[in-house]
Amino acid sequence: MKLSRQFTVFGSAIFCVVIFSLYLMLDRGHLDYPKGQRREGSFPQGQLSMLQEKIDHLERLLAENNEIISNIRDSVINLSESVEDGPKGSQGNFSQGAGSPLLPSKQLSLTVDPEDCLFASQTGSQNSDVQMLDVYSLIPFDNPDGGVWKQGFDITYNINDWDTKPLQVFVVPHSHNDPGWLKTFDDYFREMTQYIFNNMVIKLKEDSRRKFIWSEISYLSKWWDTIDIQKKDAVKSLLENGQFEIVTGGWVMPDEAAAHYFALIDQLIEGHQWLEKNLGVKPRSGWSIDPFGHSPTMAYLLKRAGFSHMLIQRVHYAVKKHFAMHKALEFFWRQNWDLGSVTDIFCHMMPFYSYDIPHTCGPDPKICCQFDFKRLPGGRIGCPWGVPPETIYPGNVQNRAEMLLDQYRKKSKLFRTTVLLAPLGDDFRYSERTEWDHQFKNYQILFDYMNSRPQYNVKIQFGTLSDYFDALDKEASRTNSHSLFPVLSGDFFTYADRDDHYWSGYFTSRPFYKRMDRILESHLRAAEILYYFALKQAQKYKISAFLSSSYFTELTEARRNVGLFQHHDAITGTAKDWVVVDYGTRLFHSLMNLKTIIGSSTLLLILKDKHSFESYSFDTLLEMDLKQKSQSSLPQKNIIKLSTEPRYLVVFNPSEQERNSMVSVCVSSPTVQVSSAAGKPVQVQMSAVWETTSTISHTAYEISFLAQIPPLGLKVYTLLESTSSNPHLAEYTLYNGNVEDKGIFNMKNMKNAEEDITLENSFIKLRFGQSGLMEEMLNKEDGRRHEVKVQFSWYGTTSKKDKSGAYLFLPDGKAKPYVYTTQPLVRVQRGRFYSEVTCFLEHVSHSVRLYNIQGIEGQSVEVSNIVDIRKEHNREIAMRISSSINSQNRFYTDLNGYQIQPRMTMSKLPLQANVYPMTTMAYVQDAEHRLTLLSAQSLGVSSLESGQIEVIMDRRLMQDDNRGLEQGVHDNKITANLFRILLEKRTVVNMEEEKKSASYPSLLSHITSSFLNHPVFTMTEKVPVPTLQLLGEFSPLLSSLPCDIHLLNLRTIQSKVDGKHSDEAALILHRKGFDCRFSSRNTGLLCSTTQGKISIQKLFNTFTVASLIPSSLSLMHSPPDARNVSEINLSPMEISTFRIQLR
Repeated sequence: MKLSRQFTVFGSAIFCVVIFSLYLMLDRGHLDYPKGQRREGSFPQGQLSMLQEKIDHLERLLAENNEIISNIRDSVINLSESVEDGPKGSQGNFSQGAGSPLLPSKQLSLTVDPEDCLFASQTGSQNSDVQMLDVYSLIPFDNPDGGVWKQGFDITYNINDWDTKPLQVFVVPHSHNDPGWLKTFDDYFREMTQYIFNNMVIKLKEDSRRKFIWSEISYLSKWWDTIDIQKKDAVKSLLENGQFEIVTGGWVMPDEAAAHYFALIDQLIEGHQWLEKNLGVKPRSGWSIDPFGHSPTMAYLLKRAGFSHMLIQRVHYAVKKHFAMHKALEFFWRQNWDLGSVTDIFCHMMPFYSYDIPHTCGPDPKICCQFDFKRLPGGRIGCPWGVPPETIYPGNVQNRAEMLLDQYRKKSKLFRTTVLLAPLGDDFRYSERTEWDHQFKNYQILFDYMNSRPQYNVKIQFGTLSDYFDALDKEASRTNSHSLFPVLSGDFFTYADRDDHYWSGYFTSRPFYKRMDRILESHLRAAEILYYFALKQAQKYKISAFLSSSYFTELTEARRNVGLFQHHDAITGTAKDWVVVDYGTRLFHSLMNLKTIIGSSTLLLILKDKHSFESYSFDTLLEMDLKQKSQSSLPQKNIIKLSTEPRYLVVFNPSEQERNSMVSVCVSSPTVQVSSAAGKPVQVQMSAVWETTSTISHTAYEISFLAQIPPLGLKVYTLLESTSSNPHLAEYTLYNGNVEDKGIFNMKNMKNAEEDITLENSFIKLRFGQSGLMEEMLNKEDGRRHEVKVQFSWYGTTSKKDKSGAYLFLPDGKAKPYVYTTQPLVRVQRGRFYSEVTCFLEHVSHSVRLYNIQGIEGQSVEVSNIVDIRKEHNREIAMRISSSINSQNRFYTDLNGYQIQPRMTMSKLPLQANVYPMTTMAYVQDAEHRLTLLSAQSLGVSSLESGQIEVIMDRRLMQDDNRGLEQGVHDNKITANLFRILLEKRTVVNMEEEKKSASYPSLLSHITSSFLNHPVFTMTEKVPVPTLQLLGEFSPLLSSLPCDIHLLNLRTIQSKVDGKHSDEAALILHRKGFDCRFSSRNTGLLCSTTQGKISIQKLFNTFTVASLIPSSLSLMHSPPDARNVSEINLSPMEISTFRIQLR
């Protein structure tokens, strides 16, 4: 009621403003005419003619303003309706620009509900006890020798400390299985993992007191497929009686720096769905012992999936020591942006160097190692500290029990309760029966001895992770647990395990595959969405060719291959060369299959006669625009062979926003005509296809045109060869090079650039130096010039014994500038829709492109680099963007593409410690401007000087860095990196606020990032099929989703039967937090914001929603009051999953 009243007021206010403006116009009209002396008699006539002129004048003004007024009216209606019942079509708000190819001619300011702006201004005024940014300021990072616990301190205790409350110890046996590292996933399974499972079934059954935990579902599912029903039943009974526990239960234990949140969620769902179908269990505790640094994004995802507890291990040794001294190793982890405590999840941080047995029983590894009974004399591994374990027997049990108990007691002094966790395991442990016997039998003797001696005040047993957390909860509930444990916000990057050995190298290692991963994710998301839509149509029209296809099996395999690659030795680039090839081959195989699924689903959705689908097959009919020859090569554009027969070109928009995007394809002839489905010619820019830096192709031409595509929709165009075609030819200037054969293009060869090179569109003007590198950006909104300089530089590796490798970045000091002896070849292209400057350096082909488009894509600068350092030794190549922005030592990087984490470049830390992971963006800012680098792949980033963003693009290192890989990184490929640079003007900002722990991109930045990571897909008919009839477009949504809501996935849910799909899909939505304090004029955003509300009935166009039921993030739990909802309501930053069924 209150809202509708507000809108009435808002509407009336606008009406008053319009009336008042009209009055002012009338008045202005009055002043515009000379006040000549009027003759008495002609007074009325004069008055009338004057009135007539005024009215004419008004009509002219009205005509000009009519559009604006109707736009305002529409947006008010839209807003009021959207608040009452979700967003409504906003297509109506935009007139089609008549002569201009650049679409919406009159831009509306984006309509943002003022209440949607409150979130960013309120959050980050922290309500947590421990803020990681402050911790970094406090810690001296001086690394003194701590005695037996080298990175810690001496721990003492009083023997009577447990008189009132005995020490409760849970020894948790575990085996850490990497799905690929030194061996491939399959080799590890064949040689190690299957035996761990086989022996577990036998050995846990021998004694009901034994326990074991497991985390990687990729391995469990592979084993499950090979075993008989007796073994399966045995596993189920071990789960039921609490001897065996699944922890986390994702497909892998994912990396938390380079992984994107789409993939983190997807591998979690894949694992949880497998568990639901095969074992009927729901994991409740998180276990992340090996990823190299930890992200709060993971904490949030676990919380949303229904977890209450989690554990982490690889945290900077100085941070561990600081937390141990303050007994803060157990805490509630709260998101930086959380205004309350809704995101809190209990987190246990392991205190010592590693998760192996020598570093988990207590502070002294020399003693703990003697209680790893796999290392008994005569075995394959011993204790590096020189004292081996002893088999426990009555003669030594007292001495050994007291030795071990001393370690447990010391460890427990670092925590706030008398409940203690002692993990017992290591990599690929428990594969042999002898190890099961040695560990479990020796420990049981120790337990029995300790438990039978009341003077020890200890209760000790084997346990699972949840046994520990349950006992801890019980203990903590006696006091208020929220007052017992501190609340922490922030992240745990960048990790160092000793000395100045910071693990910031892997943020970039093997960048070729980091980019390929992101391409595969965008294909997987597109395939998921189109497949579910097509499945619904196939069911409706009974298209058996689609329904009986293997697409769902291939989709599942692709999910699993993407999931596998999120493993902390895969996307990180820290596996052996042949293991990297194995991952790459899996990704490549799934990329091919996903292209088929996208094409077939598209074909079914866009066919006029659905039944004709049976007579066509995608493989023979449509093909995707990009072809990749192998797992190690860059994608190439297909060349479409034209003829006088028209052929179809279908464009898919994977974004939930209506989109005006540039579509570029390669054709065989320069006389090409592009038409809309209705037959209207479309304006085209034709550009040369370059075979080398200075020779052009005469058999291929690139055509680019502007497509306006509905959200998640398809648009159809036709291509044909026609003599009457009239494309706009791009023009070229080459500096320091020579083109002999210019073909149809106007090309100038110049010795060198006399003056600076410039490019401009309606938003930005760029200036380049003579070597073809950008030097300045002019923002046309305020006419200000900004130094924005792009340069390249090299890092070497230190001359010390420990050098950079796959994990570690150990540079030989600051970066050295990239030097070239002769001026590089610079090619400048100017065209109707885009212009670009390409500069050819020995190791990088660097292109800066400006789109001449009135929408999103015209407001930032596209930067693409093709990097080749295959001949270098121990060098890393970086791109540095320097600006005049006064950011001092603060900068911002994203975590997993989900949230922004403020950073401080600290002089007390070595250079490599100031490098952080960037998944999708990094920015620097001052009171007036923000400069953002948006990235289409994960890389390492830093801001070592004020106003600067530096990204490391590739690294080639000739030695191992002693972290177990036993090789360097020298399998470099020619690698493509893609970025956008966005310069935004900020409205008044109080710089004190900048010290907040939360920061947000603007809406423009969010959507630019989304478009960069989800480019449009183009498909063409391979050969013209005259009988083929397609619809003009497929538009599944009634309108764009609100600007701040991202559709993460629409993922068909498996059925209870193997390899089959159900009728439901998981609709996963994310409402983004955004900062409003930027100019929203002419953003080109064709959407509004609605306070996170979406009306279900007004969501879909082609389909009806049969049901929509809220669920936990990974579909494991349904809320107690789960029922069909008619409206979705999301808070800022919230990610929510719904079970949706369309008809």
